[in-house]
Amino acid sequence: MENHEKVEMTTMTSCTATLQAEGYTENFIMKDVWLEAPSTKRLYTPNDIKINSFYRFEGESDPADSAIVYAIQTNDELKGLLIDSYGGPYVNQQIAKFISEVEDITKRDTHSREGFKKKN
Repeated sequence: MENHEKVEMTTMTSCTATLQAEGYTENFIMKDVWLEAPSTKRLYTPNDIKINSFYRFEGESDPADSAIVYAIQTNDELKGLLIDSYGGPYVNQQIAKFISEVEDITKRDTHSREGFKKKN
């Protein structure tokens, strides 16, 4: 964030507004096993994206109000948000599986880069 002021990220509305101002303007959706950018109709695999950050919000009075916001960047530089329920029966299983695959790829890539650095 270029503006170094402290930004309140205590509500999902303030979080998404801040991220959109930072260029995360696409509203990604799950389409079968792919992440779709509705503005371009392009489909992405877990290998095609990076999760730059994520924010969890817990419903104070109703666990069904818990959500997670992912700030995502694609391999072709498209930035956007993916929102899902957080915990419990409301979690979208397609999103959970996709995000898990992204995390596994990120861990594997990090470990392989660390191994490369140690060998040199």
